Amino acid sequence: MDLSQVRLITDDFRAMYLFYKDVIGLKPQFETETGPYVAFKPDLGSALSLHSRTELSAVIPDLQPHGGDNALISLRVDDLDAYLATLSVPTTSPVVLDDRIKVAYLRDPEGNLLELQQWLVTRSGAPVPPAQ
Repeated sequence: MDLSQVRLITDDFRAMYLFYKDVIGLKPQFETETGPYVAFKPDLGSALSLHSRTELSAVIPDLQPHGGDNALISLRVDDLDAYLATLSVPTTSPVVLDDRIKVAYLRDPEGNLLELQQWLVTRSGAPVPPAQ
């Protein structure tokens, strides 16, 4: 089994779309500020997708309103400090976990938690491949 995508259910599609496209720098499969759905798919790896809560409510009658930390999305970069310097939103200070990964955290416009990570070493000890 492979991870196909992480999908965030959103109440404000436009704000979320612009955040992931313009602030984080992910490339959408197609341009749409109105939704109801879009996927950000790199050439390699899994997709991050947005889906309008209104549309999903039509097919999932017991869909709950947003709230709490229901997901954490990890995005890998080659140089965390350099990437953080390009952001216009607040983040936590970078920390190193397990002597293997350097991370910082931020929240998107709807409060979803993002982890920005830089691999310092791989689990296997192989050279760290560049982020895509």
